[in-house]
Amino acid sequence: MAYIVDMVPRHIAPALLAALADNPVVFLSGARQTGKTTLVKHLASSEHPSRYLTLDDAVVLSAARHDPTGFLAGLKGPVVLDEVQRAPELFLAIKAEVDRSPQPGRFLLTGSADVLLLPQVSEALAGRMEILTLWPFSQDEMAGTQANFLDALWAGLVRPFGGPAEDGPSLRARLLLGGYPPMLSRSTSERRRAWFGSYITTILQRDVRDLAHIEGLTALPRLLSLLAARSCSLLNFAELSRTVAIPQSTLKRYFTLLETTFLIQLLPAWSSNLGKRLVKSPKILLNDTGLSAYLLGLNDERLESDPALMGAVLENFVNMEVRKQMSWSQTHLQAFHFRVQTGQEVDLVLEDAAGNIVGIEVKASQTVTARDFRGLRTLAEVTRRRFQRGVVFYTGSTSVPFAPNLHALPVSLLWSLPCPL
Repeated sequence: MAYIVDMVPRHIAPALLAALADNPVVFLSGARQTGKTTLVKHLASSEHPSRYLTLDDAVVLSAARHDPTGFLAGLKGPVVLDEVQRAPELFLAIKAEVDRSPQPGRFLLTGSADVLLLPQVSEALAGRMEILTLWPFSQDEMAGTQANFLDALWAGLVRPFGGPAEDGPSLRARLLLGGYPPMLSRSTSERRRAWFGSYITTILQRDVRDLAHIEGLTALPRLLSLLAARSCSLLNFAELSRTVAIPQSTLKRYFTLLETTFLIQLLPAWSSNLGKRLVKSPKILLNDTGLSAYLLGLNDERLESDPALMGAVLENFVNMEVRKQMSWSQTHLQAFHFRVQTGQEVDLVLEDAAGNIVGIEVKASQTVTARDFRGLRTLAEVTRRRFQRGVVFYTGSTSVPFAPNLHALPVSLLWSLPCPL
């Protein structure tokens, strides 16, 4: 069944309905403007009939903060509470309500803050709440198709498939557009820049201020732009602190705020009893390459003329497309990066619950050589029987085997390969 939201199917919808079927509280989190409200309103009026209230409404917010227990007592049956992080007082009251009456699907909550980074929230509903994350549109969602590269990859079904041609201009256009839903209705780069400018201002002046309970976070826009310039590089707080002239303690607090509002993501280092051979620092990711393009002033010409910059943006793009597919994949995966002190690295390492490993490298090139598989071969040596296969994504259109379990694949397969299940 397709779940149409503003004419764009959201592939997470079946997982959201499944969570509501056996959990009293389900929290749909994600950055602002990723489509949470549209999705939950659609479900509340159809598959999961519920009353909808938003804490962006000043009257609703006042009632929820003033007397959270009384507020909930007046709500009968299933209810959707949108932007619930604006009233943390509600969470203890929700806990008491579901302890008293734990029927599945009682509360569908949404929020533009990561509740796992809000101790008062995560502690109140530990064991009572399932959390799902809605990211900006994936490429196959925007195309109105259903693709699931990850399940095909894990099942070993990627080798027989070729990929549709994806020329340089069309791939760069994907990177510059990103996946925020409002981008689909803005046909010019000027209108996209205007939207992103307002978006950043709203988050930094409202959401971050509400979370931090302080005014005047003037360093955050500059910090966010700096992080965009260092996407897919290792996080080094000492170096960042020197660059932006902010004490490390303050910098770490600001970084947590950017994480909490989903603007920044971290990709942890993979390790398995390897001691000091592995670099432990996480990599920095932005949640959307369209946002990166705005922060860095990127355009088609600059991406075309700067291969290193194109490579970093494409790596960030692939990371986030994979992260989106992980939210609805049948294979439950964790994502890491791999790097050893001698320099070999793998851009993305996926590990399933059984400890099986797949490595993914990203190359902004139309050609691939055996040299591009060095990091994957090192990962295979380290993980031995756990290593299932390695993939080098590139911008060509042909699937090429370099070994029985090492393949060069068109990056377009990530959003065009049909789900095998």
